[in-house]
Amino acid sequence: MRQDRRVGTPYDEMASVYETHAADSSYNAHYDRPAVLALAGEVRGLRVLDAGSGPGLYAEELLARGAEVVAIDSSAAMVELARRRLGMSAEVLRTDLNGPLPFDAETFDLVVCPLVIHYLDDRAAALREFFRVLRPGGRAVLSTQHPTTDWLRKGGSYFDTKEEVDVWERDGAEYRVRFWREPLTSLCAGISDAGFLIERLVEPLPAETMRVRWPETWEKLHREPGFLALRLVKPQRGLAPLSHSRQ
Repeated sequence: MRQDRRVGTPYDEMASVYETHAADSSYNAHYDRPAVLALAGEVRGLRVLDAGSGPGLYAEELLARGAEVVAIDSSAAMVELARRRLGMSAEVLRTDLNGPLPFDAETFDLVVCPLVIHYLDDRAAALREFFRVLRPGGRAVLSTQHPTTDWLRKGGSYFDTKEEVDVWERDGAEYRVRFWREPLTSLCAGISDAGFLIERLVEPLPAETMRVRWPETWEKLHREPGFLALRLVKPQRGLAPLSHSRQ
């Protein structure tokens, strides 16, 4: 399946290294995770789908806040790490986010998809599936790399939608990680076409905890964005968004 080729392989290879890194890294633990959880808000009693759960760090926090969590990821190694971390407290499944999700319609109150959407070959299909499995009035919280940052790093036209490659160094080894870069207009069109309304769009600032330990990164993220986070809502029945056609 396509995501296994592009995402599963590097994440399978670096799974345990990534788990250690992401648990307390500047960008994961002190930038993205606080922003995503703040947008998720009160989750006690909600049925939550953690889509692209990795080693289960977000799911662990959602469980601690009283949610009922189902975690899915395309990487077999990440699924195993998440199962070890979460034990019997959450259902953890290996699932390709490029294809249909193995859930009935309207079975979740909230979907969280942190730093995953830009890895998917078919982002529009994933957004449609998130919409399908959410109950009316349910929300989806996404985070992704900021399109302006990707453009400044990679060059070319900001308006291109194209596959890029980053090389990550973790624990002395290098990993080639593929992702999709697209302008904000394209991402928002995919969200709208799936049926969602954008309730909040946030260019997050880092947590104060980063300031003490990584002051240079903290200062950089106060000057220029690194990530983008959105909270989407599935309209209640009878309140569907206006249809539109692309020009």
